[in-house]
Amino acid sequence: MEAGNASSSSNATCSNLYDHRATARVLMPLHYAFVFVVGLLGNALALHVIRPNLKKMNSTTLYSTNLVVSDILFTLSLPLRIVYYARGFDWPLGEVLCKATALIFYINTYAGVNFMTCLSVDRFVAVVMPLRFGCVRRVQTVRYVCVGVWLLVLAQTLPLLSMDMTNEEPDGHTTCMEYPNSEKVDGLPVMLIGGVFLGYGLPVATILLCYSVLCWKLHFAARRNRLTERSGRSKKAIGVVCGVVLVFVVCFSPYHINILQHMVRKLLYEPDCAEQAAFQVSLHITVCLMNLNSCLDPFIYFFACKGYKRKILRMMRRQVSASLSSTVARMSAEGNSKDLIDGHKIHLNPAGPEPVADPAGLERRHGGPQWK
Repeated sequence: MEAGNASSSSNATCSNLYDHRATARVLMPLHYAFVFVVGLLGNALALHVIRPNLKKMNSTTLYSTNLVVSDILFTLSLPLRIVYYARGFDWPLGEVLCKATALIFYINTYAGVNFMTCLSVDRFVAVVMPLRFGCVRRVQTVRYVCVGVWLLVLAQTLPLLSMDMTNEEPDGHTTCMEYPNSEKVDGLPVMLIGGVFLGYGLPVATILLCYSVLCWKLHFAARRNRLTERSGRSKKAIGVVCGVVLVFVVCFSPYHINILQHMVRKLLYEPDCAEQAAFQVSLHITVCLMNLNSCLDPFIYFFACKGYKRKILRMMRRQVSASLSSTVARMSAEGNSKDLIDGHKIHLNPAGPEPVADPAGLERRHGGPQWK
């Protein structure tokens, strides 16, 4: 209890935690606006591609649908965060909406992690041991797993509702969902360290293990079957797996490692204001990187899912075709208008020297009587 009070009073005396406000109010809204547009459009298209396959439901479709819904839910909450960052870490919408955005943020983070873990296990079972553990890929079983994941994520995040998420700063700004606002919670370092291991350490170890064995299996199968090796399918599949792992590690690792190192230091000693300010800046950077995951997922779908790729390419071809047709029609209309104008000039000036230059051909083009 005394440690918690000391920590809270230490934060109260630190006036430099938001000194990067001027830079953040420009860069962070731009970043989240990009994530909002790309994430919403990309995931909405992914849902549109997946939707017809819901009639032929399988384990991969179910996990992918839940992951896409999680990303869309997160992107819909971003406009409020964009307003908050554009105002320089000033939240004008009250405690309830602040808690709502915080809840959506953490639900998306850990639902995404858990469903990506489920997908890695699903792929592992499908390729490595389909006969022994094929029962875990049954649709009914996967439905129970999805419900269990959402319940687990809610159990991890609902305690946030008991905490005050907003704080009135000495400079008059009201911050929302910032780390210093939660430092008054007793035993916070131990809670966050446990959360990092359960919410990130265990899933990332599972993903790395499953996809490592999967890549080894694909490589070994390709070497045994020369036709498969020459077709390049195995290399493409391994490339997609490596891309999934890379996106996951790059997006989620910096944030969780950042939290872990700061909480360990807090258990050993009380960081000074310079360290706390550095942690606050690094937290904003790593959170931005982590949230980038919601708009990178559609790019993974593009390379991994044939249906998604076909839908995008078909839409692009349709758009290009429509643009070309519009351009050709416009040029044709402009050409006809020019011809009509020239024709009227000929009729209006019959006595001049120029009208004798083949009026019959002109009239033939416009369907009028032929001159002789």
